[in-house]
Amino acid sequence: MSVPRLRTVLIDDEVLARLALRQALATHDEVEIVGECSNAAEAMQAVRVLRPDLLFLDIQMPGMDGFELLDELAPDRLPLVVFATAFAEHALRAFDAMALDYVLKPIEQARFDQAMARVNQHWQGLHATAGPAIESTPAEGYAQRLSVRHGEHIRVLAVDDIDWIRADGNYLHIHVGPVRYLHRDTLRHLLAQLDPARFLRIHRGTLVNLARIREVHPLFKGGAEIVLHDGTRLDLSRRFRAGARNVLGLP
Repeated sequence: MSVPRLRTVLIDDEVLARLALRQALATHDEVEIVGECSNAAEAMQAVRVLRPDLLFLDIQMPGMDGFELLDELAPDRLPLVVFATAFAEHALRAFDAMALDYVLKPIEQARFDQAMARVNQHWQGLHATAGPAIESTPAEGYAQRLSVRHGEHIRVLAVDDIDWIRADGNYLHIHVGPVRYLHRDTLRHLLAQLDPARFLRIHRGTLVNLARIREVHPLFKGGAEIVLHDGTRLDLSRRFRAGARNVLGLP
């Protein structure tokens, strides 16, 4: 199956910075630049209208910064993200926001190409033909079992036994009680297989089994912490608070 080109939007308040991104992308034929934005308001409109696959995103911009922009985007319209910024101190927060990479300005081509290699690997994984890892029932259409590698064996997991899932690029960390399974798949692909009445997305890279939720603790700036029955604590990001409010009946 052929992989489509990455429809890409460049978001930076500096014209020269956007030009530098264009130059760095000149050798990447897999990318199609479909728009440029100088602030978050323009970017929100571009994401709604253009529906890009990839954003190159600055952090410090007039008004809303890059992190706040991601918080405002609809969860079902979140493209892949690479931060391009002059500030190294935001790297940990960027990866917590599930950015694929974090490139410092001024851009070095070799480092930029490494970031694009990671983007391409993830993009190809999203379009890879899914194997027979997920078994569904015709009546419901949602997965009932999931086959994952465990050492030299294949373990068949009942979906109801899964506590929570965290994405890591083209891999998923699937938590079942005290055991964590590493499964090659993407969150976007798995989401389409799981019953939304049983699993809730609480972060860009985190799903939780609704039956495992014990408590929700509101936090500052609209976020919250979800506590599972086994004591595991997970962040509920502001971006996914509305969906959780509807499902869990939060105030």
